[in-house]
Amino acid sequence: MPRSFFNNFHTKHTIRLAWPLVITQVGHVVTGMVDNIFLGRIGPTEQAAGILSNNLYMLLLVFAIGMSYATTPLVTAAHEKNDLLRKATLFKNSLFLNFTVALVCFIILLMASGLLKYMHQPAEVASLAVPFFDVLIFSILPISLFFACKQYCEGVSNTRMALIISVAGNLINILLNYLLIYGKFGFPELGYLGSAWASFYARLFMGISFLVLIFRSPVTREILTVYTKVKVNWKALKDLWRIGFNSAMQFTFEVAAFAISGLMAGSFGKEQIDAHGISLTIASFTYMFATGIGSAATIRVGIYKSQQNWSEIKNASSAAIKLVLLTMGGFGLLFLILHGVLPMAFSLEPQIIELASTLLIIAALFQLFDGMQVTVIGILRALDDIKAPTIITLIGYWVIALPLAYFLAFIVKMETIGIWIALLASLMFVAFGLLWRLSYLLKKNLGKGLVHVKRMR
Repeated sequence: MPRSFFNNFHTKHTIRLAWPLVITQVGHVVTGMVDNIFLGRIGPTEQAAGILSNNLYMLLLVFAIGMSYATTPLVTAAHEKNDLLRKATLFKNSLFLNFTVALVCFIILLMASGLLKYMHQPAEVASLAVPFFDVLIFSILPISLFFACKQYCEGVSNTRMALIISVAGNLINILLNYLLIYGKFGFPELGYLGSAWASFYARLFMGISFLVLIFRSPVTREILTVYTKVKVNWKALKDLWRIGFNSAMQFTFEVAAFAISGLMAGSFGKEQIDAHGISLTIASFTYMFATGIGSAATIRVGIYKSQQNWSEIKNASSAAIKLVLLTMGGFGLLFLILHGVLPMAFSLEPQIIELASTLLIIAALFQLFDGMQVTVIGILRALDDIKAPTIITLIGYWVIALPLAYFLAFIVKMETIGIWIALLASLMFVAFGLLWRLSYLLKKNLGKGLVHVKRMR
């Protein structure tokens, strides 16, 4: 990549916005990674129980998180116009909507707890997964508060508050895992369930402390002056729902494909659950770098969208896409070099390590496509283009990934390796489909701009 790329105005500003977002996003994955590492040290059955619980939990968690993503582009537009009342209205309505959605998701998850025993998973794994799941699902409520605050801060181009909260939350999670699993320093010895409680308390801290910080920080407390004047109202909720629901469905289609793939892997034994979960955890870690860049692109493109400056939208989009391809390409090479080493941090079982190392080779191949699709979808969200990306993700993950995964795993007998090849194929389709959509919108609107200039002349 030429040096001029890093000296480019858009690249520098994207990196400046992205790096705190990357660390914040990585923090959420680190919570799961820490739990996975601690559970792996207890035993493969406990580790598989944690992975199985997270597979079902993530189905509705990502829907709740996706709903919050509507806040950023809407707040960005209000922030560019210095409309304090609009920003406060969006924040209050976002808190209400996201917490309500999270509460509904919690009730559904609570009722779904017993389903873990009927998912054709190893019996000893399912029996341990149910109590773990029953604790884990409570954390969806504080997470909704955290993400409502996070997306608001991103809308006003402040990415460091979420970083501070995220780092603190992860340190608390690591400490509590140690204290609650092993019963150190007077804490109760909860065994593998200590990991679930550690995640809940860490996320409770993150949600409540962020909400307090919003109203106390010099950067964001301006909304406190008008917060009591604004109301939860139908218009703001409708705006948030329109973008948020489509974003939530886009995330859910992808995560559901990976979660269902995990259930398919589980039908081949707990070792394959562990290998799938370990490989997915490592791949999710690098994916968060792409998510951070995609969120930065949403902010940057959202600013130019409010100005209807399509020339700069193109430049900002191009810089973000090049940056994510460079970043994820580097991770792909790292996976190829260290595929046999990385799983050792999560398991001591040779069979699990061997399969996970093979899956990481496939993960290395889809790094570029995974990074590109999440970045482009962030750009399209800033452009208020929501329906076409939702259709593309639906086709990619549910029409292509899941049927192909079943065919390769059970008909061709490739088992978990076949599942991951199907996921690779779906990510390629989604990445190129979304890139085509972005290119179409840029050509269409840049063409309008040229016609307007000619008429002015």
